[in-house]
Amino acid sequence: MSDAIEALLNPRSVAIIGASPDANKLNGRPQHFMQRDGYAGAIYPVNPKYTEISGLTCYPDIASLPEPPDLAVVVVAAARAIQAVADLGDKGTKVAVLFSSGFGEMGEAGRAREAELLETAMTHGIRLCGPNNLGVINSFINMPATFSQYADLPPEAGPVAFASQSGAFGTGIAALARSRGLGIGYFVNTGNQADITLMEALDHTLEDDRIRVASAYLEGLREGDQLVALADKSVRMGKPLIAVKVGRKAAGARAAASHTGSMDGEDAVFEGVARQRGVIRARNEAHMLDLVSAFVHSDVPEGNGIAIVTQSGGAGVLMADRAEELGLTVPKLGGVTKKKLLNVIPDFGATGNPVDITGQFLAEPKIMTESVRLVLADPEVHMGIVWLQLMHGYANLLVDVFKEIKAHATKPFLVCWLEAPEQALTALRDAGICVIDGTERVVDAAAGLVAFGEARQRITAVPSPAFPKTTPVPNDVGPVPSVEAWQRLKASGLPLVDCAFAADAEAAVAAAEGIGFPVTVKIESPNIPHKMDIGGVELGLSDADAVRVSAKTIIQNAVTRAPEARIDGLLVQAMAPTRTELVLGFRHDPAFGPVLMVGLGGIFVEVLKDVVFAQAPLSCDDAKLMFDQLIGKAVLDGVRGQLAVDKRALIDTLCALSDFAVKNPDVVELDLNPVFAGPDGTLAVDWLMISTNGRR
Repeated sequence: MSDAIEALLNPRSVAIIGASPDANKLNGRPQHFMQRDGYAGAIYPVNPKYTEISGLTCYPDIASLPEPPDLAVVVVAAARAIQAVADLGDKGTKVAVLFSSGFGEMGEAGRAREAELLETAMTHGIRLCGPNNLGVINSFINMPATFSQYADLPPEAGPVAFASQSGAFGTGIAALARSRGLGIGYFVNTGNQADITLMEALDHTLEDDRIRVASAYLEGLREGDQLVALADKSVRMGKPLIAVKVGRKAAGARAAASHTGSMDGEDAVFEGVARQRGVIRARNEAHMLDLVSAFVHSDVPEGNGIAIVTQSGGAGVLMADRAEELGLTVPKLGGVTKKKLLNVIPDFGATGNPVDITGQFLAEPKIMTESVRLVLADPEVHMGIVWLQLMHGYANLLVDVFKEIKAHATKPFLVCWLEAPEQALTALRDAGICVIDGTERVVDAAAGLVAFGEARQRITAVPSPAFPKTTPVPNDVGPVPSVEAWQRLKASGLPLVDCAFAADAEAAVAAAEGIGFPVTVKIESPNIPHKMDIGGVELGLSDADAVRVSAKTIIQNAVTRAPEARIDGLLVQAMAPTRTELVLGFRHDPAFGPVLMVGLGGIFVEVLKDVVFAQAPLSCDDAKLMFDQLIGKAVLDGVRGQLAVDKRALIDTLCALSDFAVKNPDVVELDLNPVFAGPDGTLAVDWLMISTNGRR
């Protein structure tokens, strides 16, 4: 398979099936572009209408080609494309790019045609990129095998690999990158992605020493195992993967028995897994290219302390606010640093952080160079941001100033220059200095650099986990009896209250006496997942009579309020002291397999919606990251007289849950809710397990 991807991205020969001499037509553009740009490999146009196109022999059919081309570009109608793929496979071609539309994007009939196309390719031993795509570009070898408008100008090689599931939007992003001076070494559009995926293409590009950053535009995701493996590789190689994924508000949530199953949507899971695995997520194309520019031109900081040097106090406050929103630190500068700054900046400036050097630096450029040098030397600072605006009359001076700063800087810095002269932007990019023309946007870019640095420290500290391909969950699943689930969870080291099953009220009394008062009594039914909703729970029962009466009431409530439900009996549990309430759980995600959830609020989690997701297997650092991402994480430290929770115990519990999820593939959903967390540990007081072996 790697041979096919190599042939796709770095072919020694290209055949164009359905070629045309008209460079203004879709089927004439690939050959025109490659000849114009000087592609050194063999080009074989194929079309029975012509004997020659632009000085090259044109072959009547695929069988007539003088050799098997590494790559074929198929530019014929869908009805003929399938036969072309079969003929190419028989010829020995490794891979084909299909511009042809009329497949899966066209509804049920198109999906059937696409399935036939893929089966044909597999039968004839050829891999496919597409269909319904606009091609592939390797700028390093001058190979624009595309009809994209982006190639109307010769693509410029650079350290960025970009793959997109969208053709038109991907082209727009590539063109915007060029306008920012960002060279794209590889551009791949995967179209319908019937075979070769965006992740396979990017994985191959990471092996190229000339590539420093990978970027992606995603519209859907089926191959979660490929994405996390690609992300893991990118982090360990120090080549960040930056992704825009649309569908933030898509209706991805499904009706599920557990809170874990009902709370997640496609985007919430993607967000959590991306953060965990070191994918740097961008909100849109502008944010993506800000991040790409930052990674191309800047080193990754070793911490999250940001120093801001500005000529505007207002801009400094705006950036400091944004930094705090993103979880960055804007540390107070040390006394030594401030003392040295007082000897550099004017009296009417400011030596805090942000540092306001005022416009006086234009008369005395050393004010800026010395100020930046001093703040970057502060031990609490890991990265700098320098802000300025306009300065058209001083462009050359400022370019020299920033080059001097770059030459002596021991820590990374970004420049925010509003309305910068174009020649200054070009000169700074050529000098390896990142310039972003938005005050909040530069902080967002800094946050991306910090996030990648933190992910690299966290991920490289442990071996790469296995990322097995996920399998579909069967529809025929059901809840596991509470006591059986309790036994399985306890055996895995998860902390749960003691419990016992009781067939009726008298058995419940006996069970309560064995456990010890006070107790809780709950209905036990495979058809009533949320017991409190039908009056199926009684708490704090302190003697036998209370248990007896409550047990009968609970059964009657179930019969009355859930008449279709099968009543198996009752569950008697030990009471636990109320503490900070959380919910922990996991469910099988179709893209990422077992996905863990942590949320604050216990039974109110669906109201608060303060939840975080991550993929199993989970490292201890991953677990800590999940708790740190909760909006209300301060609750865990103790508020309004409440004691702080034992975070180590919480982390251990979440890691045990991750281990259980990996080792018990029959369990497709699990809820521990609520989980009481306190200074003396954690304890789950309710659980719901859904399994392929559960009761239906």
